[in-house]
Amino acid sequence: MRVEIWSDINCPWCYIGKARFEQALERFPHREEVEVVHRSFELDPHAPRAARPVVPLLATKYGMSLEQAEAAEARIAENARGEGLPYLSEGRDAANSFDMHRLLHFAKEQGRQPQLLDALYRANFAEERSAFEEERLIELAVEAGLDREAAAAVLADPDAYADAVREDEETASAMGATGVPFFVLDRRLGVSGAQPAETFTRALEQAWESRVPVTLIPVGGETAAGDACGPDGCELPQR
Repeated sequence: MRVEIWSDINCPWCYIGKARFEQALERFPHREEVEVVHRSFELDPHAPRAARPVVPLLATKYGMSLEQAEAAEARIAENARGEGLPYLSEGRDAANSFDMHRLLHFAKEQGRQPQLLDALYRANFAEERSAFEEERLIELAVEAGLDREAAAAVLADPDAYADAVREDEETASAMGATGVPFFVLDRRLGVSGAQPAETFTRALEQAWESRVPVTLIPVGGETAAGDACGPDGCELPQR
């Protein structure tokens, strides 16, 4: 069985949702027969390449004060830490993620995509140094087991793996995905948002047991609209 996960490194709910899905997968009896493929989704394809502080961006996007934006970040951090994830609630930045996605496709070819994805999430959400600087991306690629010169060559060529990124995004759009994380099991069952691990468990079981084609549907009942990030921003946890 194949599970495809559309996500963006800028998306905190993708970071959290990945951890919750992996908790469910770890308990799944057929986990050794599940192939996980991570696919590209840019929340803001027009975002500038220069990194900008997250808190002012949140304040502008949601029409809130800086203090309210800081509190919102703190609540997301609390959700992340509840899953055992480190999260830097102050001092984070955001920028265009297209180069990250291109590098992830290169890493997939080299069999190191999961390692690079983890490194990118950690750098973006748990470290003070910006993850969007080219030299930092090369360092993270090396940490993930990729060749330094090869990774640098990918970043130096704006066309390298660009078509692969756009193909992922076009597929997500064709499936009706407007936000991430977005999980698709065997192209038959869809789960939207950073659902609880129990919801992912039910989805894995349902997809495994169902061997006839069905319409792509959300799973989770009342929690079907899970926390996610979309073009207009990320869902902010309430107090």
